[in-house]
Amino acid sequence: MPPDAKILIVDDHEETLYALESALAPLGYHLTRATSGDAALKEVLRGHVGLLLLDVRMPGVSGLDVVRYMRGVEQTQLIPIILVTGFGPDAELTATAYRLGVADLVMKPIDPWALRTKVRYLYDSHQRYRSLEREVRELRALVKEQPSAARYVGPGT
Repeated sequence: MPPDAKILIVDDHEETLYALESALAPLGYHLTRATSGDAALKEVLRGHVGLLLLDVRMPGVSGLDVVRYMRGVEQTQLIPIILVTGFGPDAELTATAYRLGVADLVMKPIDPWALRTKVRYLYDSHQRYRSLEREVRELRALVKEQPSAARYVGPGT
């Protein structure tokens, strides 16, 4: 994932999109938006999404449908997802969300400070993980390129 990975905000209500963008703007990350589950999936599959902030209940493809699909596709399995709901605490929704691997579930109205804290932590942690993943791939490629006789085996050999 490139360092300019986007945070994708998905909601079918324009005022909610605006509120979430306003809350996250101080972080300085690249924010983008989608107004449906279908549009969210298209954006995610294009790549360069580092975190998804996703409304649970939308017409057509719901937030949970998006999560189910993403967790089944290798390139999107590890993208952190924060689900957003305005319908109050729901034990079944919470259990389903966490079982699907959602990082967090937040209730509307959203506390901007708490949301920024969660987003910063999840986004930055995911960026570090992807960076380490790239480093490991590069190191493995270097090791494969080395002739076997020149490899360092260790002390006492």
